[in-house]
Amino acid sequence: MSAADDNLIARITDLEARRDIVDCVCRYMRGQDRLDPDLQKSAFHPDAYIDCGPLAGTVDEFVHYAQSGLAGCAFTHHMIGQVQISIDGDRAEGEVYFIAYHRMTLDGVDKDMIFGGRYIDEYHRRDGAWRIFRRKEIADWTRVDPAADDFFAMEPAYVRGGRQGADFSSNRVWPG
Repeated sequence: MSAADDNLIARITDLEARRDIVDCVCRYMRGQDRLDPDLQKSAFHPDAYIDCGPLAGTVDEFVHYAQSGLAGCAFTHHMIGQVQISIDGDRAEGEVYFIAYHRMTLDGVDKDMIFGGRYIDEYHRRDGAWRIFRRKEIADWTRVDPAADDFFAMEPAYVRGGRQGADFSSNRVWPG
């Protein structure tokens, strides 16, 4: 095999790793918004460590904490921003920016809480699968505003997102 072939293989391996790591991050976010604990857990190795601030611990502890907290929101929407990854063999490090929207009730009043932050991650590839091995959540900013859904009152025909299997993306029933 030539040096050019070796270089091509290295580049393809790097691209596959980045693709798989980003897919892992997306599964995590989707698991949060759709309240799907199994999907959220699939982003982590079973022995992973997660520190989100209020809780630092195992995958099971964290997913239970996150799912319980998010279940108290009427809906959530987590958006991934820039993702920077450096790969070294079967280990990688990353920084993932995010903005998270939460509709919550505080003191009997609906509020929109928007949270901007980053995940500082360490990923490992085991048995060919990239997963999060360590995660530290960094809170950069947050704001809470009165709930604002006037548009949906004016346009009720929009299909709203659902959770726990009730979202269109979970069943994809298309017309005829």
